Amino acid sequence: MISIEGMEFYAPIGHYQEEQIIGTHLEVDIWFECDTTAAGISDKLDDTIDYSQIYRLVKRVMSEKCNLIEHVCHKIGVAVTTAFEGITAIEVKVSKLNPAMGGKINRVSVQNRWGVDDDKRL
Repeated sequence: MISIEGMEFYAPIGHYQEEQIIGTHLEVDIWFECDTTAAGISDKLDDTIDYSQIYRLVKRVMSEKCNLIEHVCHKIGVAVTTAFEGITAIEVKVSKLNPAMGGKINRVSVQNRWGVDDDKRL
């Protein structure tokens, strides 16, 4: 399993028009399963999934206006599993940091896990 945790973005995502205009702080964590045996032996990037490319893909998704973090979570899962062969399962967590809800709240999060061959296919 490979994880990329704590990716921070200032993105035009939120239900309220102001959030889509001025943006909001979000954090994304991804865990994905793939076979790392070849890379473990060879020590070559070509034998694994380049997680810097996954970061760039997530950054692109996060730049698109969306209403709900649930939708963003799903879009990230689809984008990553479509772009990279060899991923057998993925878990994505999207958190809105310091959401404006009338009180002190650190974050609101949505987290989904999909098996690439599941009936719950992305």
